[in-house]
Amino acid sequence: MPESVYYPELISPQRTIGRRTFDFSRQVAIMAIINRTPDSFHDRGRTFSLDKALMAVENALIHEVDWLDIGGVPFAPGPPVSVEEEIDRVVPVIEGARSRTDAVISVETYRPDVARAAFAAGADVLNNTSGLHDPALADVVAETGSGLVITHSLADPRTPYPRPEYDDVVSEVAEFLRRRADLAEKRGVPSDRIIIDPGHDLNKNTRHSLELTRRLPEIAQIGYPLLVAVSNKDFIGETLKREQEKRIEGTLATLVVSILSGARIVRVHDIEEATQAVNMVESILGWRPPAYMRHNVI
Repeated sequence: MPESVYYPELISPQRTIGRRTFDFSRQVAIMAIINRTPDSFHDRGRTFSLDKALMAVENALIHEVDWLDIGGVPFAPGPPVSVEEEIDRVVPVIEGARSRTDAVISVETYRPDVARAAFAAGADVLNNTSGLHDPALADVVAETGSGLVITHSLADPRTPYPRPEYDDVVSEVAEFLRRRADLAEKRGVPSDRIIIDPGHDLNKNTRHSLELTRRLPEIAQIGYPLLVAVSNKDFIGETLKREQEKRIEGTLATLVVSILSGARIVRVHDIEEATQAVNMVESILGWRPPAYMRHNVI
């Protein structure tokens, strides 16, 4: 294996999540972002209406994604959204997706009641960007036998956190994730249902996110499968001086570096392009055979 590739020792690398089975020792799962929000940072509400959200689901399935991540409230501060409204946003999309596919479905929320409604509608995983700010989220996951993504962030949900500071962003993020995973396990979530995400750009500036990417093996070595959500984020735009709609090249470069550094789940907007990049990396690493062989064999 190439020495430049980091292979973390994973807790239960072979996992069944929902109706899908993965081997994260030699596989990368592609997670498609489905935002049913009017104010999401990248798609700016393009999939807010139910019909557009379900069209986005269909498009993701055409490209054979492994995972659908459905959210009804952005991480960033914005207009208040009640629990009832958030449920009304995400549950119909989850139900529509579940009727169409056996792909993993996650709900991105920081509210236990929304998580419970999402699981009842067919979701398999809670994707929590608040780092279990509310420990009751872990209780819901444990009760329902679902999976859990724990993401590093510092602020209370939907709360501004200007000028975040760290003595060592990587070691502090790693310690946070270890502590929160330990909390989840103590509240009944088995270790083989936990996934971690360092939270690029979440209460971090561009230098912090670049440092996290550069030293990603230090996060991957914690041992839980590592998810990275870097798609079109501001640290890419600020690094390359690119506006929101022109960050795909930077996103793909960051995805490749992240996979080589131990990431095993990638959360993306541009599904077709990301799938091609991920599949190429898997083939270079010997994890995926070529689609066909014609060059110099015929």
